[in-house]
Amino acid sequence: MSEAEQADGSPNLAHQRHAWRTGFLTRYYRCRTQLIRRWWLLVCGTLLGLGVQAVVWRFQQPLFVSCGRMIVNLKLSIPEGSLYTEELNNFLGTQAALMQSAAVVSHAHERVGERLPTMDPQPVALKALIQPKTTIFVLQGTGANAPYTREFVQACMEQYINLKKEMREQTSDTTLAGLTEELRRLETELRKGDELLVAFQSSNSVILLQEQGNSAGTFLAGLTQRLANLKSEYSLLEALSLEQMLERQERRGDSTSMLSTESAVPVGLESGWTADSDYSRARQQVLVLKAEQQDLGKYLRPKHPKMVELSDDIARRERLLSIFREQTEQQLQSRKESLKVQIRNLEHEVQEWDARALEISRRNAEFQRLKGNSQRTQALYDRLLSTMQTLDLNKQISPESVTIMEKASPAVPDRPGLSHKLIVGAVAGLVGGVLILVLLDRLDDRIGSLSELQELFPEEVIGQIPRERSALRKGEPGLLGSQDERYAFVEAYRGLRSSILYMAEPQRRPRTLLVTSSVPNDGKSLTAANLAITLASAGAKVLLVDADLRKGSLHHRFGLAAGMPGLSEALGEAPASGIASAPPAFSKSSRAGESSRADGPARQAGSPFRSPHWAEFIQPTKIPNLFLLPRGDTTHRSSELFLGASTIKFLEDGAALYDFVVLDTAPVMAADDVTSLAPHLDGVLFVVRAEHTSARVARAALDLLYLRQVKVLGLVFNAVRPASADYYYYYQYKDYHESYPAA
Repeated sequence: MSEAEQADGSPNLAHQRHAWRTGFLTRYYRCRTQLIRRWWLLVCGTLLGLGVQAVVWRFQQPLFVSCGRMIVNLKLSIPEGSLYTEELNNFLGTQAALMQSAAVVSHAHERVGERLPTMDPQPVALKALIQPKTTIFVLQGTGANAPYTREFVQACMEQYINLKKEMREQTSDTTLAGLTEELRRLETELRKGDELLVAFQSSNSVILLQEQGNSAGTFLAGLTQRLANLKSEYSLLEALSLEQMLERQERRGDSTSMLSTESAVPVGLESGWTADSDYSRARQQVLVLKAEQQDLGKYLRPKHPKMVELSDDIARRERLLSIFREQTEQQLQSRKESLKVQIRNLEHEVQEWDARALEISRRNAEFQRLKGNSQRTQALYDRLLSTMQTLDLNKQISPESVTIMEKASPAVPDRPGLSHKLIVGAVAGLVGGVLILVLLDRLDDRIGSLSELQELFPEEVIGQIPRERSALRKGEPGLLGSQDERYAFVEAYRGLRSSILYMAEPQRRPRTLLVTSSVPNDGKSLTAANLAITLASAGAKVLLVDADLRKGSLHHRFGLAAGMPGLSEALGEAPASGIASAPPAFSKSSRAGESSRADGPARQAGSPFRSPHWAEFIQPTKIPNLFLLPRGDTTHRSSELFLGASTIKFLEDGAALYDFVVLDTAPVMAADDVTSLAPHLDGVLFVVRAEHTSARVARAALDLLYLRQVKVLGLVFNAVRPASADYYYYYQYKDYHESYPAA
């Protein structure tokens, strides 16, 4: 693998490991949370199991147990007793199953009815057990009647033995019937074979066939050898010329073996033809004279009388040699023709004797086949007859493979111990409770951790608010204070403030914020109030508006009296009226705010800017730079008020007078107020409460906001357990907060 591939692969591997670890911890903490919330299910299931088992044990009718033992019997190894065999690989298991079979049980009930006619049949549970490392079977019967149970166990052992006998007798009868049928068939085959053998012998002499076969083979071998010799001689005469034959004859010095060759013909092969001695003698004389002429030519001239006489003698002898040559060639051709005739005659004779030998061999083979079939059939017949004769004897002397070792014992009471029953009930109840917990966890779509939230929602999570321990004891936690010692709680809101301040450019930073949730009790009001407090603590002038005109309660959180005029009166008494036709006023509010900041000094110096009519409803709080506009009178016309032009005017004036305007509204799914008001603001913070908010409902609420073209800045994950899988905030770093500063 290259370095680039390793560089690319290492982060992926690390990411996979981190994702696996995060997923595992998420599931673990979710299961732990379910266990903490619903531990009573396990307790109730365990108690229910204990109670049921106790009641069952109390009213359970006592049962009686009787036991009998059977053992694999010793067996003598004699030839007559080796015919019956059983399958040995699963012998013990097969016998145990046979002891508990329906046939054995039904016959046992019938046998007990005969022995105890006054007693009605009773249900008895039968078990066939095998003692470890032994060949001993234990039959255990459990029933409500002691005498009946004992007799039933004894009857089961006896009926098992009877069933084995019946099976063996049935097998024996079936085998005997098959053997008898086979013997009859073999007898028929024996008779037919004997008849065929007798018929063959009546038409053929077996001894004569054998003698003819031997003599025909010998004579045929001789003919074949002669034919091969003649063919070899003919091939040799065809291959060699007259001169080559004469040269061989002269070189070997033997005219009778002149045709023997070293390469083309095997050693020892001779021809029946020899060259004429006159031709050979004349040829030798010519060669001698030529040699003499050659020697004399060295010192005599060609015209010398002796050289002339010698030349004439050589010419005369060469003419005589040509005459002898013609005679020799004629003799050689006659020999070839004679060999052709002999070869043709011998081939015809070999074919005749070959056919005669094949016929004799066929008759001998037919005789041997008939004789062999008869012998094999006779041997099989004798073996089956012997088996059939010993089968009945084997049936009588073959002992049982399993016999009774101990008769059924007297039935004794058997009542399960209470402790054992209670343990079983407790385990069953606990398992049932766990299954219910798992089922509830599958059906519960409430979000328990940040990983689950990020997996289910693509929106960015801009803040995690931890669950305060004080809230677990006293209810919802209070507002942030100047000397608040809930450092993790305070730092979480400071982190949320930083996320809002640095999520965009300063000139486009959202200044009118709406805080909402999908359903009530998600903590949106507390989140809006504490966010406003942290923004004011940073020096910003903040207006906190209670826009939940139905059930708003911010005045109670800040210690103000109920019934004070507020937003309801401000929107209802505004001079502008009618439904606003302007688009959502993100940019308008921002522009108004920017212009107000630019004109701030002039306004303070006596500019003609008039304070809005709702300014008199604003209430100061104990937190510097934080002002509250309560909800005012309760009204159910809040949706119509938010659709009016007075709402846009109110938001423009608020953005002009304050650095941030934070609105707390009703839940999205509870009323149409949010979807009517949110499009006029710079952004929305959507609060999701851990272990409370349904993912399905939250998704539906966000879809409603997106349908109105609302800008959702992000999600605030509220009331997160500090011990959850992916909450790593400030609990591990307490040393940094020993001297905690003011909020």
